[in-house]
Amino acid sequence: MASTGTTNAPEGTGLVGGWARAHPVRAVAAAMILVSLVWRAQLASRGYLAVDDYMLIARAAEADLTPGFLLTLYNNHFMPAALLITWLVTRAVGLAYWPYVLILTAAQAVLAVSFARLLRTLVRPGWALLVPLAVFLFSPLTLEATSWWAVGVNMLPMQIAMVLAVSAQVRYVRSGRRRHLVTLGLAVLLGLLFFEKALLVVPLVFLLTTFLFVGGPPVRAVLTTVRRYWPSWLVLTALSLGFLALYGSRAESSLRRPDSLGEVFSFLWQLLGSTVVPGLLGGPWRWLPAGDGAPVTAPPELGRWIAWVAFLVLVVLTVRLRRVAGRAWLLLASYLTLVTALLAATRLGSIYSDVAGAVPRYVSDVVVVAALCIGVALLGLRPVPDRFAPADPPRADPGDDPQPATGNGNGDGDGDAERTDGEPATATDGEPVRAATGSAGAHDEDPEIATVEQVTPDVERPADSEPAPRVAVPAAAHGVIHAEYDDYDLRPPVRPPAARPFDAPPQRAGAAAGSTPPTATGAPPPTAAPVRADRAEDATRAATPAVRPTGEPEQPAVPAASTGGHDPEDPAPPAVLVRHREAVSAGLAIALVAGGLGTAWTTARFGDEWAVKAGRTYLDTVRAELAAAPPGTVFFDQPVPGDVVPALSAPYNRQSKFFRALPERPVFVTEAEAPSLFDRTGRITPVRIDGPTAQPGPEQACGWKVTDGEAVRMPLTGPRDDWFWVVRIGYLSSGDSTATFRFGGREKRFPVKTGLNQTFFEFTGGGDTVELSVADPDVTLCTNEVAVGSPVPQQ
Repeated sequence: MASTGTTNAPEGTGLVGGWARAHPVRAVAAAMILVSLVWRAQLASRGYLAVDDYMLIARAAEADLTPGFLLTLYNNHFMPAALLITWLVTRAVGLAYWPYVLILTAAQAVLAVSFARLLRTLVRPGWALLVPLAVFLFSPLTLEATSWWAVGVNMLPMQIAMVLAVSAQVRYVRSGRRRHLVTLGLAVLLGLLFFEKALLVVPLVFLLTTFLFVGGPPVRAVLTTVRRYWPSWLVLTALSLGFLALYGSRAESSLRRPDSLGEVFSFLWQLLGSTVVPGLLGGPWRWLPAGDGAPVTAPPELGRWIAWVAFLVLVVLTVRLRRVAGRAWLLLASYLTLVTALLAATRLGSIYSDVAGAVPRYVSDVVVVAALCIGVALLGLRPVPDRFAPADPPRADPGDDPQPATGNGNGDGDGDAERTDGEPATATDGEPVRAATGSAGAHDEDPEIATVEQVTPDVERPADSEPAPRVAVPAAAHGVIHAEYDDYDLRPPVRPPAARPFDAPPQRAGAAAGSTPPTATGAPPPTAAPVRADRAEDATRAATPAVRPTGEPEQPAVPAASTGGHDPEDPAPPAVLVRHREAVSAGLAIALVAGGLGTAWTTARFGDEWAVKAGRTYLDTVRAELAAAPPGTVFFDQPVPGDVVPALSAPYNRQSKFFRALPERPVFVTEAEAPSLFDRTGRITPVRIDGPTAQPGPEQACGWKVTDGEAVRMPLTGPRDDWFWVVRIGYLSSGDSTATFRFGGREKRFPVKTGLNQTFFEFTGGGDTVELSVADPDVTLCTNEVAVGSPVPQQ
């Protein structure tokens, strides 16, 4: 009878404690995910909104929720889902940061759990699985995506789409079930709704399938990938063409040409040498501030070279130890080439080209691929039967009862094996063949990886006796026996053996490695699935438990193919590693500790830089000033400080747009008698005009006398270009009337009041002389204060 996957925990031990004891690797992985979420949420909360965040919020505050708004490009980016979320948050809470931190943390949680599940599906189980998980969870290259809303709202959904799409493709490759194609298409669509760069998921899925699941020379591998898994490419091609048609109808070309070949080499060295490689190994250890935005990488020279040496050592060792490692690194190199080419084509030749290679957010999606490739290189692919491999006839001894042949043994997440016709395979009693393994673990592991249960033939036995036990026999893939050992329990429950770093649990001492289960007739049972005889016989016998006289199976030994996670087709470890295993293990431990400490240092320094936010200080001051301002205070519209929103972001760097999401937003006018301004710190001050003034008038105690309805020409102390200006006129009037101001061929009418007054108004014009007239000939206006220039805070 198959195990239920439960473990008898000691009294007083809770469910969580018992689960952690039974599944230590998964327990540590869950703890790592929790730590990363709490740590990054705390780091993000130290900062605030930055640069593009204000523009996204301002656009959401001024727009209605319409298809036109959602389908509008932002900086040439197609991101309707991101605009929708921003609009909803803005309308709910206004100009606030905490909702975005919660959303980013929730998205990070979904991504982390999805990635951990993908790792368990793709690579062999073992403690070394925690290494790629740690790289993914804690890489400094993804700090921007978990802290900065404008980055995270694009990159986190794209990374989720990458993980879900790869997971769906892996399941489709292994099971052939078409329902995984639906998940594949929906995953890519999810990413495209947030970021057009998610189109890179399409070549990623193709490259991963070619490199990791199809063998042979490159050309043959590509052709086989296209022919064998054409339904995937049909779905992805249709999605891609539809999206490109929609995006192309709205976007402007953002392709640029680099100014020189030296600019290209400098970019490549900066991207690979300062950002990607150090970032994957815990760097860059030092950051260069970039205003309110996230800092850019600036690793020390020594750290850069140490990172490169460590990375090359990792590549060489894994390639030497695993056949699939070379393909994994080629997959990473191929995807990194795509990202680099796209980045170079859109960033070089611009004002940002000098730092384009030092911006981590441009390559944060590479971390997903890098972590997967590191996992494959360290552990190897998780063993599964190849549903495209030709089936060999089963080995059977004379006199055995024939057993029904099973299919390819590829599970689908439903706990059943699958025949070549897509229907669940069944044993002699009609029960679906279950995925099984040869050691202790959990029943709830993803059963995509299946072996085939072996059933002893029915013989005469007492009516009250136990049925013959089902015995797990690993299926073969390319002639290699693959046994799973971290996922399922076989009764009776036993404590799983302690696992070593980078190894699977060692073989249980005293296991009947060479025995086969006897039957009632004394003959060994036949296998229920085709197994390659030339390589599988010994391993099959090692994985087959002996049956006690009571009918209860003993705990099987771990097959050699699973011990240490070593595939017989992998090359033998170098002799120097075998002879100095303890020294090598110590060196690996030191390297992991050093990488962890470096990551902690880099993350802490990023947090220090991210916590410095001029925008938060500016907004806090503005809120306090508005609360204390007298009723009727009005403002002239001015740009916010450049360190909060740069001038290149115009018109969304204007205060009238910047403050639009505030519930107590200020009132902006174009004409007033006593307008105010926000200075660079956010304080409210009266307005002063910085610019040329009218030369003193000829009339004693009056200056320029404007009367009898005639226009008076007043030369300025300096010329003004034709531009947007603010005019201030201080005057003394004998009565109420309307005056007309002319400058550069344009005019402006404004009311005048009896007595000493002033007026400010916006005006567009240019020249070196202004004219002023009063409509009522009986009203006399005296002025010696006419200024044309820019409004500035009064000192």
